[in-house]
Amino acid sequence: MRTRTARRISQIFFLALFLWFCVTTTLGQAWWQLRGWPVNWLLELDPLVGLATLLTTGTLFAGLLWSLATLVLTVLLGRFFCGWLCPFGSLHQFVGWLGRRRKPAPEKARLNQPSRWQVVKYWILIFLLAVASADLLNRVFAPPRNLPYFLWAVVAGLAVAAFMMSRKASRPAQRMLAVILLTGCVWTVAGVLTGDRQSLSASLLIGLLDPLPLMHRSVNLVLMPMMDEAPIGLAGGARFYAGAWLIGAVFLTAIFLNLRTPRFYCRFVCPLGALFGLLGRHAVWRIGKRDPECTDCHICERNCEGACAPAGVIRTHECVLCLNCLAECRHDLVGYRTTVSATGELALPDVTRRQFVLSALSGLAAAPLLRLDGQLAGNWNPRLVRPPGALAEAEFVGRCIKCGQCMRICPTNVIQPAGWEFGLEGLWTPVLNFRIGTSGCQYKCIACSNICPTAAIRPITLDERLGRNRFAGAGPLRIGSAFVDRGRCLPWAMDTPCIVCQENCPVSPKAITTRTVFSPVATAGELLVADADAQTIRFRSAELPHGRFATGDYYCRIPEDNASGPRRIVKNTDRELTLSAEQPLTRPPAPGARADILIRLQQPYVRPEYCIGCGVCEHECPVRGKRAIRVTAENETRNPDHAMTLK
Repeated sequence: MRTRTARRISQIFFLALFLWFCVTTTLGQAWWQLRGWPVNWLLELDPLVGLATLLTTGTLFAGLLWSLATLVLTVLLGRFFCGWLCPFGSLHQFVGWLGRRRKPAPEKARLNQPSRWQVVKYWILIFLLAVASADLLNRVFAPPRNLPYFLWAVVAGLAVAAFMMSRKASRPAQRMLAVILLTGCVWTVAGVLTGDRQSLSASLLIGLLDPLPLMHRSVNLVLMPMMDEAPIGLAGGARFYAGAWLIGAVFLTAIFLNLRTPRFYCRFVCPLGALFGLLGRHAVWRIGKRDPECTDCHICERNCEGACAPAGVIRTHECVLCLNCLAECRHDLVGYRTTVSATGELALPDVTRRQFVLSALSGLAAAPLLRLDGQLAGNWNPRLVRPPGALAEAEFVGRCIKCGQCMRICPTNVIQPAGWEFGLEGLWTPVLNFRIGTSGCQYKCIACSNICPTAAIRPITLDERLGRNRFAGAGPLRIGSAFVDRGRCLPWAMDTPCIVCQENCPVSPKAITTRTVFSPVATAGELLVADADAQTIRFRSAELPHGRFATGDYYCRIPEDNASGPRRIVKNTDRELTLSAEQPLTRPPAPGARADILIRLQQPYVRPEYCIGCGVCEHECPVRGKRAIRVTAENETRNPDHAMTLK
């Protein structure tokens, strides 16, 4: 079998496998739904996810150990993942092929020439890793609160020595040591000056541009929902995701840019490709020429996917192992072997020292800038309700890669991608929106916590969610608390009977209770009794709406007879009321007595000690638009500082 054919088979297989995993991420009982399929496996192969979460948290989630295999194979084989496995890369390659298939060979070769802008993806990688490394720097270089004067002198001396070393160092190892020393000094001074470890903490932003989370998010939240109402019924009904247009716009822009430049995203943007380029620059096996003599026909560059210039000094860090050059070289000069290319190699990207420093410093400064709005401190947003099992917010944004797996698996579709209102760190992270979907967060569901590939939503058991057995002392997990808006609640604001929220509250004892009040109903004119018996009252000149008061929510009261109290109305005509046989009048009113019609209202109250914030009440509230009962993050278990009352 030809190598190019083998590569195409591999690309088709892994793209199909990726799409299959996206299909099976729908929670259900069918064999093609989530029934033990390793739906996170491709995400776990991503070494950028493993490296970044290791930097932000100091730990490596067990599933991400798969990424070590990818690292080892990249060191041995080069960027095989980009050319053979990556489903996003395969999609780019196919669309790029569509865009250039009818162009002449010289034009194809021109499109595949190296560009100086291919270095941008390395800037992006350095920036993202620097954002993620702030906590690591804090652990290594965190100074005491009050730095003694002699230590200031030591820090200053090290900074001067590191600066001089960086200017005169001739070897890469010496320059690297100088950079590390200088970074430590700068970080120590910054820590003393700010006195705030929170502002210098790390943030995980790789999910915005890492190709695997990006494609998972795009397929889960944009492409798959378009098929949910298809005859095959992938999710058993329509699904909606707030802000999906922006996710789709980013995805389609990345795809259609390939019509202009083949593998545009892979060449200029992809941080994972940049990481593979650095790891595979000295790969044991690599593409190269056997002989420096060449006819300079440049046919090998006609379909070069990485723009790595195989006809000349090959850029090994850009080669994605598409192997098109091997298949197309008519003189059999290009090979894949363990020796250095006869025409030379350029192993490192053209990243200058200044570019590296600027990218790294920009990343280190990004986290403090992102935290200036105080959303992780006193200015926290109460509308940010996370799924059950979510870590505390600072830890959560250090782990969440915005892949959308939890959103796709949610059986009620209430887990939604967050928008810009929660800041760049919160963009596309999971947030609960109880107005959308089929219900609130199901009381006995732990699906999202057991699919998260990085444990941003930690795995929990049903016993922990419900506060049973050994978790009985801690009680059930609370994701927020409900609040009644009395200005919009039907019983409170509009004298309209409604107990929907109380009826649908799933917890026991009920977190929503009601208090009964009787409110007078305005009628046309005063109701004066003509005659009455134990069950029937006739009025002199009343004009009551026929049958309006027979719903069971209306009562009649005779003010002159306070002892009898309100009696329920079961029937009415324009001048007559019929009372319930279970509540007859003990003493019928005399002719000329005044009567009042009252409506019984059951006004809801929330009992915060029982409310878990599941949002079923908000979803079922009959007030459309802005609900009359809404859940916020107050009282959530994951952050004790958000407690509503003092313990």
